[in-house]
Amino acid sequence: MLLRRMFDRKWALATCLVLAGTIVLIRLGIWQLDRLETRRMNNAHYVEMQSMPRLDLNLETAELLTEMEYRAVEVTGMYDLANQVAVRNQYYEGQPGYHLLTPLRFNGTAVLIDRGWIPADVNSTTEDWRRYDESGQIHVEGVIRLGSGKPVFGGVEDSLPADGSRLDVWNNADVARIADQLSYPTLPIYIQPETDANDTIPPIPSTSEFELTEGPHFGYALQWFTFAAILFFGYPFYLRKQDLNNR
Repeated sequence: MLLRRMFDRKWALATCLVLAGTIVLIRLGIWQLDRLETRRMNNAHYVEMQSMPRLDLNLETAELLTEMEYRAVEVTGMYDLANQVAVRNQYYEGQPGYHLLTPLRFNGTAVLIDRGWIPADVNSTTEDWRRYDESGQIHVEGVIRLGSGKPVFGGVEDSLPADGSRLDVWNNADVARIADQLSYPTLPIYIQPETDANDTIPPIPSTSEFELTEGPHFGYALQWFTFAAILFFGYPFYLRKQDLNNR
């Protein structure tokens, strides 16, 4: 009787909306569980990489570098300062600036080094960046990081100028496209150097931030499933109450 009542002419539309809403809420809960699983996998990957010995790029030809994010790494070479680029919208203690990404050449190839933050107000041109030049053999110790063509939420994707000219200031640390404007092989990762709390002279390397937690995803999933249950099981009680009130 109640089932027939749910799909009669008066309540059919409301019933369909309730069923659709329940499906959406359940799907949102499943989405949060998927995000939880991804978070757990990322945590396990981070712990695994942190436990591995430091990789010396001068001595080891590492394959699958893109699967080694957060692994400790070191390399010695010389900066190609003429081909460094900057990533905009970077902040240090609330002050806007850029991060310098500089190719470090070694063994016939190169790897981008995130040398760190420089202030925006005195670094409007590529010539201004040259005040931070470091010459000679450079030894860098840090962690492997992956580039990003576009932020997950919002942001603007970079593209090389149509006339073939260089792009000096980027929205993202897009390693692949930055490498496209270099004339030599470049590894598909960049290195984030180790930080020193006493280093306050630009360029200032940034800390590799990683939250080794599961986040709020499980709690959010429970909330969505609870809302779905309330909607799905509460709706028949609502109809029954309406019938009683109309008698």
